[in-house]
Amino acid sequence: MKKWILVGLILPFFALAQTPESSQGMKFEHGLSWTQVLAKAKAENKYIFMDCYTTWCGPCKFMTANIFPLPQVGAFFNDNYINVKVQLDTTANDNDEVKSWFKDGQEIATKYQVRAYPTYLFFDPNGQIVHRAVGSSDAEKFLAKGKDAVTPEKQYYTTLRKVENGQKDPATLRTLSLMALDAYDMPTANKISEAYIQTQSDLFTKENLDFVFKFTSNAKSQGFAMLMNNTEKVNAVLGKGMAEDKLMGIIVQEEVYPVILKRNATAEPDFASLNSNIEKKYPKFAAEATAKSKVIYYQYKGNWDKFQTEIVAFMKQYGDHANPNELNSYAWAVFENCKDMTCVTEALNWSKRSFKDKESPMFMDTYANILHKLGKTKEAIEWQTKAVTLAGETEKKTYQETLEKMKKGEKTWAEKE
Repeated sequence: MKKWILVGLILPFFALAQTPESSQGMKFEHGLSWTQVLAKAKAENKYIFMDCYTTWCGPCKFMTANIFPLPQVGAFFNDNYINVKVQLDTTANDNDEVKSWFKDGQEIATKYQVRAYPTYLFFDPNGQIVHRAVGSSDAEKFLAKGKDAVTPEKQYYTTLRKVENGQKDPATLRTLSLMALDAYDMPTANKISEAYIQTQSDLFTKENLDFVFKFTSNAKSQGFAMLMNNTEKVNAVLGKGMAEDKLMGIIVQEEVYPVILKRNATAEPDFASLNSNIEKKYPKFAAEATAKSKVIYYQYKGNWDKFQTEIVAFMKQYGDHANPNELNSYAWAVFENCKDMTCVTEALNWSKRSFKDKESPMFMDTYANILHKLGKTKEAIEWQTKAVTLAGETEKKTYQETLEKMKKGEKTWAEKE
C-alpha cells in the first residue's frame, strides 16, 4: 500500500474500468441532447446533476463503479435530479452519444471553468447553474453534496450571485470563500478570501489563522508574507512550528520541485546552487529545504542507498519539524525500500510519533508493518488488529489481509535486490 498523501484530482489512474449502471442506482439519461435534458428537467420540475468526467480519471471511475450504483444514492438522485454524464476528453473509442455532446460539453467546461475531475455541476429546473462540487467521496459525502445543491442557502452559485449583487458582509464573504475552495473555483476562492481578510481587524485569532492557512497556497498569496513576518505570533495561537511547516511546504513546492524533478534530466541536481538560490529568498529555510530536496530526489529516483543516508541525516537534524503525514510517509518509504535494519529501527520511532497525538489506522498499519519487519511480530499483530478495528470500510480489507500474513509469519514487504 502506498503511504504518500497525494493531493490533486486529475492524476491518471488506468486500472479501473467504467461499469454499467446498477438497476437500483442512479439512472443517467442516454440519447438526449443538452437542450432536451433542459426541457425534461423543466417538465418534470427536477434539478439537473451533471457528472463532468474524463476517460483517464481514476476518481471518476471509482464513483461510477462504487457510488453511483448504490441504492440509497439512486433513490435520492433519481427522485430529485435528471442525471447526465458528460465526457470532456476525446478518444478513438468514443461512441456517437459521446461525440454528440462534445460541443455542448466543451462550452459548459469553458463557461464554468471545469479544471478538475470529476466536477459535478448542478442546475435548477429552469437550467440555471446553482451549485458545484468536485472529487470522489464515499456515499454519505456524495449524498450531502446532492442535498446541498437543492438547498438555496448552501448553493455555491446562488451565494456567489448574492456577493456579486452587493451582499459583502464578512460572514457571507467567509462562507463564499470556503464554498469556492471546496468547489475548486480557485480564482474566486482567492479573490473572495482576500476580500474577507480585509474586513478583519484581528487576523491573529485561531479562526482567522485557520482561514488564512486554507488560502495560502503559494508565495504570492496574501497570507504568505503574513506568516513569514509573524511566525512566533502565529505559532503562539496555532501551535509550535505550524507557521514554518506551512511556509516550508510552499518553498519546497516552488523552489525545490522544479529543480530536482526535471524530466529527462540525467545529472544530479546542483544542490549547492539550489541552496544558494533559496538562501537569497528565504535564508531561514534554505538549509532544511536543501536537505529535504535530497530526500525527495533520491526517493524519486529510487536510489535507496542514498535515500537511506539522506533521510536518516535529515531526520536527525530536522525530524522535530516533521508533521504526522511526513513522519508516516518517510517511515513507509524506509519500510518498503531500505535493507539496513538500523535505518528501519529509526523509521519505527518516526512512525510511532505519527499517531501519538491522534489515532490513525493508516499510521498504525505502517507501525505494525515495521514492527513485523524487525521481527517483533507479536507486537505487530496487536497494532495491526487495532488498525483493522479503527479502519473505514475502504481500508479494512487491505489491513485485514496484512494481519493474516503477519499471523502466518509471511512477509508484508517485497525484498529489494
